[in-house]
Formats: sequence, C-alpha cells, structure tokens
Amino acid sequence: VQLVESGGGLVQPGGSLRLSCAASGFTFSSYTMSWYRQAPGKERELVATIKRIGGSADSVKGRFTISRDNAKNTVYLQMNSLKPEDTAVYYCNAFTYGQDYWGQGTQVTVSS
Repeated sequence: VQLVESGGGLVQPGGSLRLSCAASGFTFSSYTMSWYRQAPGKERELVATIKRIGGSADSVKGRFTISRDNAKNTVYLQMNSLKPEDTAVYYCNAFTYGQDYWGQGTQVTVSS
C-alpha cells in the first residue's frame, strides 16, 4: 500500500496550490479519502474528506476543495487564498472499516 503526496511548496499569501495523492496497493474507490494537516507544535487536524464513489465531499476550510479521480487512483486538494496559518505538512489518508493508511506528507509553506 502506498499513498504518495505531491504538489506542496512555498507560496505567497493569497496564492493557490493543488496537492495530489497517488494511491496504489488497495481498491481506491472503496475508501474514504481525506486530507489532514499538522503545523509545528500542533495536533494533526482534518482538512477535507470525500467519500467513495458518488459520495459527498466536506471541507472544514471554505477555501479548500477536495476531489477524487477513481480512474487515476488519485485524490486532490485545491487550496485557494492561502494564508500563513495554512503552513503545515499535509497528509493524505485512506480509510475504510478496519483499515487506515497514511502518506508521508508534503510541506506547504505560505510566506511572503
């Protein structure tokens, strides 16, 4: 099982980034996919979740949009109007009953 995040980097306040998470080794379409983030000194927090095929997508941050492409086994996080407080390591998560997988994380830094 692998979850590989990409797309992080340094961006100025107000800018945008799109994170990607490529999954392999499991039946991607059967899993709820989520993005979490962890800032230095803080606990990991849920950013957005998208359920299985045809499922709903929820984001706790109105500026972020989660989407998935089951044909490509990939989940995305579009982040707009980024703020310095969005600086964190962003992690991809795959979850179904009894199974929970994590990626290694990708760093997002919002700074001028």
